[in-house]
Amino acid sequence: MKLNSSQKFSRFEMKYIINEATSKMLQDEIKNFMIHDGFVNIENYYFVRSLYFDNRLNSNFNEKVDGVRSRYKFRIRTYSKNSDSPIFIEMKGRENLRTYKLRHQIQPENIELLYNKKKYFDLKKIYPNSSLIEKFIFDSYKKNLIAKVLVDYNRTPFINKSGLYFRLTFDKNIVSLKNSNLFSNVSVRNWKECIAGYTILEVKFDSSIPPWFQRIIQNYQLRLRSISKFVIAADTLGIASDFEGK
Repeated sequence: MKLNSSQKFSRFEMKYIINEATSKMLQDEIKNFMIHDGFVNIENYYFVRSLYFDNRLNSNFNEKVDGVRSRYKFRIRTYSKNSDSPIFIEMKGRENLRTYKLRHQIQPENIELLYNKKKYFDLKKIYPNSSLIEKFIFDSYKKNLIAKVLVDYNRTPFINKSGLYFRLTFDKNIVSLKNSNLFSNVSVRNWKECIAGYTILEVKFDSSIPPWFQRIIQNYQLRLRSISKFVIAADTLGIASDFEGK
């Protein structure tokens, strides 16, 4: 997966929680209109790992739960359980109804610099032209951010065969761990299952949803949810509580 060092995405997102049977039926049906993207393995999914930052007051968690319309959070993301896959520092945010994501690729040998505020001068020196890394450093000091929650899952992605940007992802086998490092101290026995037996369906589009998928929403009576894997994971781990979502 070869990507540029810096990227920016902006789109609308809708999310649903569905059971395994509905997930299978939906995937069978959308194959008439969509194809898997080019990053899937032979089983048509890829692995995702994210390490989320927050402070001791759980400010990012609470902003999401409270529905703050303008918000953002930082995470480190990779696509492997070790450093053989690209690693990114990302800022995921929302402005009213539209979501955005900024990312900058980090070399594996520099990953430890993201965990230690005493090393931020070295981080900025290595990536001098990254406004995202500058923002991460500024917010880390201002908001006392620390790496807190590790989330793993398997993602099955679909993209439009033709036409406007429209993407569906089915995320399952979601597990979480209290951790401050992307790879170290990851003990298998300490992972906690999140929404076991269910899949998070994410709908991502630039301007509109195709009519055929609008019919699917109606036929399957899909119910729009304001959800976040970070919030679900933190709640599962007992780091913070989402009373509204229960």
